Amino acid sequence: MEFSLFVALCTFAFISTVTPGPNNMMLLASGAQYGYVKTLPHMVGIVIGVAGLMVSTLLGVGALFSIFPVLYTILKVLGVAYLLWLAFKIATSPVTDSVYEDIEAKTEDKADATKGPFKWWEGALFQLINPKAWMMALASVGTFTVPGEYYVQSGVAIVLAFALIGFPSISVWAAAGAKMRLWLSSPTRRRHFNLTMGAATAATLLLIV
Repeated sequence: MEFSLFVALCTFAFISTVTPGPNNMMLLASGAQYGYVKTLPHMVGIVIGVAGLMVSTLLGVGALFSIFPVLYTILKVLGVAYLLWLAFKIATSPVTDSVYEDIEAKTEDKADATKGPFKWWEGALFQLINPKAWMMALASVGTFTVPGEYYVQSGVAIVLAFALIGFPSISVWAAAGAKMRLWLSSPTRRRHFNLTMGAATAATLLLIV
């Protein structure tokens, strides 16, 4: 891969992963609610999931969307439905007298599987129905792969670029959320934040649909 093409790839990877989208809105909310460290598995899962989409696209799975366009339509419908559900859950998250009490309660209540931050495998599986992640995979493979003997090399470069650039890019959102935890100790602020994050998560659909 030529240096100029690699620079373009890195730029695309940065812009694609640092800009608002479903993953970053969820990380912002998770960072605010659970802190940066507890959100790390979610971030790792996103990187693994996106890498999986890249590899599958490189192996030809992405071509199925061209042959059977209805598959991409189904994917988008599932993604939209799940994102709207997530937006609702974020907006209606319970508000307590202290954000730390809420976190502790969520940690101790093992019976409720809907509570607590995303596990790594949940973050990874979410990418399967994340339209933005698929668009990143299809666009990067279609634009930055080099045909012929350098196809594998360019494919590896794409996967590594998105992993190495993507992780710190999405980390910014989780860190920003974590910085807001003290400010969110007020129940009123917490309620407004939850509503805003729910609306922002739903609004990301305008960027990907």
